[in-house]
Amino acid sequence: MRGVVHMVLTPLAVTILGLLNERTMHPYEMYQLAATRRGRLVKIRPGSLYHTVSRLEGEGLVRTTGTDRAGNRPERTMYEITDPGRDALGRRVSDMLATPVREHPQFPLALAEAHNLESGAVVELLHERLGRLDGEIDELATAAGGTGTPRIFGLGNEYLLAVARAEREWLRELVSDIDSGTLPWLDLLEGFTFARRDHSGSAKD
Repeated sequence: MRGVVHMVLTPLAVTILGLLNERTMHPYEMYQLAATRRGRLVKIRPGSLYHTVSRLEGEGLVRTTGTDRAGNRPERTMYEITDPGRDALGRRVSDMLATPVREHPQFPLALAEAHNLESGAVVELLHERLGRLDGEIDELATAAGGTGTPRIFGLGNEYLLAVARAEREWLRELVSDIDSGTLPWLDLLEGFTFARRDHSGSAKD
């Protein structure tokens, strides 16, 4: 039944609705703009984008407005957002802004298990990560400062830049603590043992 949204709005669906909320577009233009603006925030592939547009149309969140032809290029179907699509976009973005989601990225897990490696190896690996992080920060900073796009459209990338800079600062301190011995590594913690617990929760020797 139209008007009742059954589709879960994926990040790509949110991106498409956001673009169409600006103006009518054909899928290839959506792909180009999404890759430029949201390439670091959303996984974007042409096939996935076309499929998502089709799903959005099936749910009544977007609709076709005709076709467009530029020069000798094939005709392209144009799409616009509908009122239900605009409502769904607003609700989804509001929920994403207000509600923290517990995600499970790999790096915090790797840090939690880093004690299984020698401290020297961990320091070397973190230096490698810092080098790559420096490159990512440079790219994000360049994108943020040189596109000529109003800041309001780049807040997602601005957030990624702030997070990357914070991670770099924290990692530098961590490497320093490991190198200096301020953070004793597992093999240096004399007498440290992992307590085994029975099902009642009491520690066993």
